[in-house]
Amino acid sequence: MQYHGSCHCGQIAFEVEGDAIAQAMACNCSICSRKGSLLWFVPRERLALRTDAARMATYTFHKHVIQHHFCPTCGIHPFGEGPGPDGRTMAAVNVRCLDGVDLDTLHIEHYDGRAA
Repeated sequence: MQYHGSCHCGQIAFEVEGDAIAQAMACNCSICSRKGSLLWFVPRERLALRTDAARMATYTFHKHVIQHHFCPTCGIHPFGEGPGPDGRTMAAVNVRCLDGVDLDTLHIEHYDGRAA
């Protein structure tokens, strides 16, 4: 399936392709718990920006391996990217930023990022 997503103001817009979303992950690490993101992971090459990447701001912390992208205008965090367990670059898409996803139908998997 192809999904369309964006930040609130539309300065960051993207398309992402993957299986129908049935579950998302809620992480309790220091940044995810503050953002409230629900994450869906896909290979990074399946995410295509529809706006200029220069419009995004990026934040890293701790080991600086995950790039947390956000909009400097509206502050929304539509996705991040970094290496997956197998070393392949993955996108962590905030499903709250995708059009047409009914969050009430998703199984939410809780991940203990504070312990990682």
